[in-house]
Amino acid sequence: MVQHKKIIIVGAGPAGIGLGILLKKLGFTSYLILEGDEIGSSFRRWPREMRFITPSFTGQGFGALDLNAVTPHTSPAFTFRKEHLNGDDYADYLELLTEHFELTVKEHTRVTAVSKKEHLFTVETESERWTCEALFWATGEFQFPQVTGIEGAHHGLHVGQVDAYEALAKDHYVVIGGGESGADAAFHLARYGNQVTVVTEKSMKDKVVDPSLTLSPYTYERMEVAMQSGRVSFKENRKVTKIEHHHGGYDIELDNGEVIQTTGKPILATGFASGARQIASLFEWQENGKPLLTEEADESTITEGLFLTGPSVQHRSAVFCFIYKFRARYAAIVKQLFRRWGYDLKEEVIAEYEDNQMLLEDLACCEVNCEC
Repeated sequence: MVQHKKIIIVGAGPAGIGLGILLKKLGFTSYLILEGDEIGSSFRRWPREMRFITPSFTGQGFGALDLNAVTPHTSPAFTFRKEHLNGDDYADYLELLTEHFELTVKEHTRVTAVSKKEHLFTVETESERWTCEALFWATGEFQFPQVTGIEGAHHGLHVGQVDAYEALAKDHYVVIGGGESGADAAFHLARYGNQVTVVTEKSMKDKVVDPSLTLSPYTYERMEVAMQSGRVSFKENRKVTKIEHHHGGYDIELDNGEVIQTTGKPILATGFASGARQIASLFEWQENGKPLLTEEADESTITEGLFLTGPSVQHRSAVFCFIYKFRARYAAIVKQLFRRWGYDLKEEVIAEYEDNQMLLEDLACCEVNCEC
């Protein structure tokens, strides 16, 4: 039997749960959130030591919504009394929101295929088939480790597959990638007494204003500690081209011909692919591996009614990889869709989101500048 909802959301992370709460506040009931695992499951897969780099702080009374909240009048900092939450904390926050707002979520319901005919999407799972008129893809990125351009990459261990850095044997490790996940890996490995070499295509001294394109202050502070320990060194402006595994360990070849020899399994901090790759044919793609979207509503440019929400959203130089960024598009997307359908909006709800910096419609304001 084919079942129908007006809107289906795929993914019960911060993007999917945040959207569901907005729909519920607007009095919209013909929606369903499908989750292949459990609510917030990607966060429960984080390495045990990993923390949010965006600090949580309760400042609602002064118009400063907690950076990691997905709906107004909530704060992970208030709930957990922590500034930098771990993955389990945040998954618990999402579960609390789901229960409080009585969201309609089907867990352990993995989407296996999506198609569209005329104005209807068909969403197939392992046991059910649903149709909908608007599909919100909110699957995130962490569960999709990415490795490109490295021969023998299968010999390494991606950070997305690390249970705990403390559990790794004491050794010398080469961390491939100097972004947030690479710096995080280096810090924790050094903290547990390992020697670490970080190979990065950039310089760790580079200063970029947009926090999506550089290390966070929280991470810079931790890297200072790691470097002072004498256990972390860097190969900057270098790219790993090949990993060879042999009886004595690993040979890691760089683009200048240099070879680093190590006995510890290489740690791949090479990023994550967009979850939209699961339905790649329904999007056009940018050269940087991000889906091409309309600026009005984060909608696929080739599949009307298909919307993307979450860290893969990017418009020109505006990168929405943090929660405090992509949450600002929930109301913008829903406003556009409801107007298309001729639905009335509860203006007090839209005003609530606007007052909490959760309604971003003009992308021109996303340019980042800093005086000093």
